[in-house]
Parts: sequence; C-alpha cells; structure tokens
Amino acid sequence: MKKNMNLKAGRIARRLGLHFTLQFFAIWISVLVTVFVSMFVLLYFMGKDQLQSDSPSKILDSLSLETMVDGGGAQLSALWDKQLENMGYWLQIVNEDGKTIYAANVPDDVPDRYSAIQLLRIADSLRLGDYQVATLYEEFDGYNSLYMLGRKDVEGEQLKQWFDLYSRNGRIGDKASSALLDAEAKGSGASLRVLDPDGQVIQSVGLRGDTEGYGGLDLVKHRYDAAFRISSYDDPATGYTWLLESPRSGIASPEQPMLRTILTVSAIVGGAILLLALALAAWHGYRYGGPLLLFMRGFERMGRGEYDRVFTEKEQRKIFRKNGRFRTRYKLYSEVIAGFSDMAARLEQARSERLKLERSREEWMAGISHDLRTPLSAVQGYGHLLESGQFRWSEAELRDMGTTVREKSDYMLELLQDFSLTFELKNHTPGENLEPLELNEFVRRAVLRYVNDATLTDVAFDFEESRGRIAIMANAKWFQRLLDNLISNAVKHNGPGTTVLIGVTSENGNALVNVRDDGVGMDEHTKSRLFDRYFRGTNTEESIDGSGLGMSIAYAIVAAHRGTINVEAEPGAGTSITLSFPETDDAFPQASTSTETLNR
Repeated sequence: MKKNMNLKAGRIARRLGLHFTLQFFAIWISVLVTVFVSMFVLLYFMGKDQLQSDSPSKILDSLSLETMVDGGGAQLSALWDKQLENMGYWLQIVNEDGKTIYAANVPDDVPDRYSAIQLLRIADSLRLGDYQVATLYEEFDGYNSLYMLGRKDVEGEQLKQWFDLYSRNGRIGDKASSALLDAEAKGSGASLRVLDPDGQVIQSVGLRGDTEGYGGLDLVKHRYDAAFRISSYDDPATGYTWLLESPRSGIASPEQPMLRTILTVSAIVGGAILLLALALAAWHGYRYGGPLLLFMRGFERMGRGEYDRVFTEKEQRKIFRKNGRFRTRYKLYSEVIAGFSDMAARLEQARSERLKLERSREEWMAGISHDLRTPLSAVQGYGHLLESGQFRWSEAELRDMGTTVREKSDYMLELLQDFSLTFELKNHTPGENLEPLELNEFVRRAVLRYVNDATLTDVAFDFEESRGRIAIMANAKWFQRLLDNLISNAVKHNGPGTTVLIGVTSENGNALVNVRDDGVGMDEHTKSRLFDRYFRGTNTEESIDGSGLGMSIAYAIVAAHRGTINVEAEPGAGTSITLSFPETDDAFPQASTSTETLNR
C-alpha cells in the first residue's frame, strides 16, 4: 500500500512538474516576444524619425539593416527601390573587388565597376560627377561592401546658376536683379539668403525672409528639417555664403518595409500571446479555484462528520462524466480526488467500526449481566444458607451443595470465556493473520488431546487421515478453537458410549474436515437455529450445559477463513458437520509424525 502511494505521489509530482514547466515556458516566450516587439517598435520609430530628415546617411543606415549581402550579390526589398526613386536617389552596393552587386535607379552615366582610387575620391569628396553621393562601409559575416547613395544636385546647380547671373561682389546685385531672383525663388517655393562669415543674413529673397541670423547649430539643424532641403554655395573671394531652402513638396518620407513587416507580425503575435496569457490566467483561476473550493466544501462536510456525502451528486456530475471518467478540468487532480474519497471512506469505516465496537461492548455487558444473574443467584442462595447457621447439613448434602456451586462457577467461567471470544471475533477478524496450515497433522493433534483426556472415559474418538498432504490458509489459534467447539459439542450433547469420528479429505480443490457422531442427532428446528446466538443453554436450569455461543462462534470462524459449514442430522441417527476450505499450494513446515494411537 505504501509503495502504491509512493507511485501515485510520484505520478502527481511529474504531472504537476510538466504542467507548470509548460506554463513557465509559455510565460517566458510571452515575455521574450514582448521584448522583441518593444525593440522593433523602438527601432522602427527611431528609424522613421531619422528618415524624415531626408539625410542620406540616415537612409543608408536603414538600408543596411534590411540588406542581405553575400558573396554573389545583395538582396533588398523592392519597396526600397520605389521609395528611392520617389525621393530622387539611386543606390549602388559595391563589393571588395569594386564590382556593383546591387543597383537601383542608377543613371546611365554612373559606372558599374570602380577602381580603388575612384572609390577613395568618391568617399572623400562625396561627389560623383554631377551627383551628390553618401557612402557607408560595412563588414558583415565575412563580406565587405560599400553603399553609395547618390542624387542629382538640382538645387546646387540652380544655386550656382543664380550666383553667376545675379551676384555682385558676392552679394545680390541691383534692385532689378533682386526682383528677378525674388520672383524665381517664389516661383519654385524656395527662399534665398546671403550670409556673411558670421552667419548674419545680409540679403534675403523668396518666401521666407523673416530670419535675421543663425546661431552656431541652426544651419546644421536645418539639414535635418523634414520640410526643406538645404543647399549652399560659398564665394571664396568675399567669404559670403548663398543659402537656398527648397521645399520637399510631393516627396514622402521613406519607410522601412522589412522592419515594418517584422513589427506588424510581432505586434500581431504579441497581441495574440497577450490575449492568450489573459485567457490562460482566467482559465487558471477557473481550473485551480474550482477544485480548491470543492475540497474546502468537502473538508467542511467531513468536519461535520458527513463522510458518506463528501461530494454531493451535483459536484460528482461536475467531476465525472457519464461513463465514469474524469472531466478535463479535474483530470489533473484525479489521484487527489481518489485519495480524498478514500480518506472519507476510511473515516466512515472507522466511525462504523467504532460504533460497532460500542454496540458490541454494550451487548457484551448486557449479555454478561443477563446470563450471570441466574448462576450467581444460586451461588448466593447457597452462601446465605450456609452463613445463616440455622440448618444442620449432612455430609452428603454439603457435597451436593459444593457440587452445585462448582458447576455454577464452571458455567460462569465458560460463559465469560465465550463472551470474550465473541467480542474478540466481532472486532478482530481471524482472517487477518492467515498462514499455511497442514490439516492432517493439525487435526490429528487436536483429536489426540481428547483421546488423552482422562475425564472422557465413556466417549470413543477416531481419526481418518487423508492419503495426501492437505494445506489451507488458516489462523492456527482460531482453527483450534473451531475444532474444540465442534468436538466438545458432540461430547456434551450425547450420552455415554458415543463415538466421535473426525476425518480429513480433499475434493475438487477444497479441503474437507468432517466431525460426526452416532449420538442423539437433532430435529429440523434445532438444526435451523443451530448457529443462532444464545440458542439453547441460556437457562441454567436445563440439563444441557453451555452458553449457547459455541456454534455461533464456530460459524464466525469458518466464515473468516472463507469456508463453508454444512450440518446433516436426524433424531436418533447422529449428527455430521462438514467444513470446507479452499486448498493452498503455499509451502508449510514439515509436521512431525506421532506413533500415539487415536482409537480408544
């Protein structure tokens, strides 16, 4: 039983360990996905803010994150090609041999292979012919590559053209030139300012003419303005600078398609996992809370002593399906529920046994009080007569009185022994400690005790032994009492000259013990009530001695040994009582043989 309990405990521990391990991994994955989603959200919006400035270097940073470069080429989403085209940019990715491995929107006058000197000049001057070029060198997974992002410097060429037409000594010429330049600048939605070496505005035409000067970082900050593109031209002779601010009208800020896709998928997965986590939390509350409340109600009922209804019918329908199997919600607690029910059943059994023991004790006390009253009254009466001194008793009368007192005392002693045995049978089953018992030798020794009894001179005993060895599972102490009750009953209820025959045989896998006599027999009424308690002998005035418990005790011992008892009797034809027990193949000690005779 302890081994089974250990196995059940181990199985429950493994199941709970697996259950909560899976939940831990689910929570861990949820946290991991949440972190990744947060990271991609941060990267996406940081990159988006950077791209809104239309800074080539920031565009290149975003491009490199989404480009896969290997020895044979490079891969980039086609959405980038479209966006670069809308912004007026072209893109080349050059490998370490100077060969272009990726190109998008590249004009015809841009070469597809470069020498080392050409690439160095482009990186230093940030120009390739008429194009402004931003570069990014990258080493990744053993491959070296150079990103070149270029665009036609339309604003720079326009600014240089205006400078050649309208400048005088580094400034805008006369009023006529200023008016023409103002009209052209407004027509293109731009503004032009002439700055001195200190950054102060000395002339301004076009739309935005409200600025008087620039601080140390103002011009750099304008480079990252998402609404305007800044171009400048420096006059080396005078030190003046012409600054052109052109609108970015009609050009949308670029997107990051790969990061956006990853962000979208991650957001969907993260949202799904969040909803799953919430559903899992609700499910946990439902799954674990319900059984706990069920157990709490069960403990309350057990506290009130309601062991037979720990789980109500409604609760049992919640726990079990119609086919008797556990519902999914309670399957995790199957062993716990079974153990809980078993505990309630054991407590109910313990209470029943306690009540049974109390009733047995009460019956025992009542039986003793009832059955001892008559012989005690007789003994007490003789005692008063002897104590009074009013009578003179002859030796024969005194001997008769002593015999009566002794017989009544023997009867009370036998009565107390039978009551104790009956009480013990009710509360300690003989079948608790069964061992292999060889019947031939055991019964022969039991009969031999009566053969050698000097007080039984008028009764003959005989024993018929089986040819082979016969074994049963029995409690030697109780089996001896069973044989004693049957043999003494045959002696007690028959007259002198009776022969009692005890035999042991085997039939159809059952061991048979037969106790028969050639005495007075019994009628059907007596035979039908032979095993009733107190039948015959409760009245001590009868000529037949005994408490009336012997045969009921014998019946209880036979039942405890999983056997049967059969009685055959007729008035004047003797009585035959046959006991039947299942045989066993278990080994038993070799019994010693005796040369003592059983016939007398």
